[in-house]
Amino acid sequence: MVTAARRFGVPFAFVVVLLALALDLWKPTEPIGIDFHTYEAAARAGLQHGWSHIYDQPVVAIEQKQLVPGQRTQPFLSPPTTAWLAASVAWLPYWPSYYVWAVFTFIALALALFWASPDRGLVRWVVVGAVLAPWWVLHAVHLGQVVPLVAAGVILAWRFVRERRDVAAGIALVLLSLKPNTALLVPFALLAAGRYRTFATLTAAGIVIAGVAFATLGSSGISAYVGQVTGPLPPGASSLTLEGAFGVGGAVATVLRVLIIGASLAAAFRLRRSPGLVIASGTLGSLLLAPYLHGSDLCLLGAAAWFVWEERTALTWRLPLAVGWLISSPFVDSSAVQLRLNRWPLLELALLAALVFEAWRPARGLEAPLTGEAEPRTPAPA
Repeated sequence: MVTAARRFGVPFAFVVVLLALALDLWKPTEPIGIDFHTYEAAARAGLQHGWSHIYDQPVVAIEQKQLVPGQRTQPFLSPPTTAWLAASVAWLPYWPSYYVWAVFTFIALALALFWASPDRGLVRWVVVGAVLAPWWVLHAVHLGQVVPLVAAGVILAWRFVRERRDVAAGIALVLLSLKPNTALLVPFALLAAGRYRTFATLTAAGIVIAGVAFATLGSSGISAYVGQVTGPLPPGASSLTLEGAFGVGGAVATVLRVLIIGASLAAAFRLRRSPGLVIASGTLGSLLLAPYLHGSDLCLLGAAAWFVWEERTALTWRLPLAVGWLISSPFVDSSAVQLRLNRWPLLELALLAALVFEAWRPARGLEAPLTGEAEPRTPAPA
């Protein structure tokens, strides 16, 4: 019976995933490449006027108007690493550079998923396609967002940690420097789980990046960046935050964030033998902690849900995750019952709460663990 269900169920799931991806591609979306437009303008401001000017917003706005006169401008608030990466395609005309960027970010995420997947055969294709199918992935690619690369770094780190390649995991997590707010707690979750070499490698890389940033931006550029990210943030990106989801603010929001940090890191420590759950705890905590997020940043939620799917195969885990996937798919998102943006933090909180419960579940220690030092479902190497 199980074999027959698998024989027919996997091909059916594959068709469903393909239909979801097709709907994603067909559905009209926002102005094309608007976030890459900002990255590229900052990169060209740096190349033409000096890197200390990438946070000189009037200069960046002029560059944006020169690139695409009809597209609205927006401030560049990303780390300098994003502008440096965008500079790699600045030699191309704007539209070819956007399409190279969009294709690169999508393929990078897809390849990371495929390489890191512990599944085999058609199941691997189904699962990878399912992670790419939620509305936020093509949304991020369409906008030219950098977050698919951050998600790819977290996904690669998962495989490296499973294989005891802790230094390689730290190197993969350097991609977090492109948009740290989306996965800020992941390194600390790995530290809590005893992955000291991963944390040390990432810290060393961060020191190098900070040194290069200081050398290229100078004190004025660094001050401009710090001042802008610590000051009032542009409106329109609060729906996915605690403030937007729960209507809290001030001291209440601060207390909630402290509790979320504590719960995420405590769960990571307790679940340290399951690397995917460790990284998922850090990722979910990061998303709930951030004061400024866009819909495209939910690419990290998709990655976290996938880690849980792979490391907890019981129906009690997979059925809710499958329902969550259906809600995030274009089948529902394109309909009148689509989930409002400020409801997604509720799902993030629910999944984090499930991981916290799992971390303290009394029978957890009696189960055969998915070891943190080996490929899931295989024994650890001696």
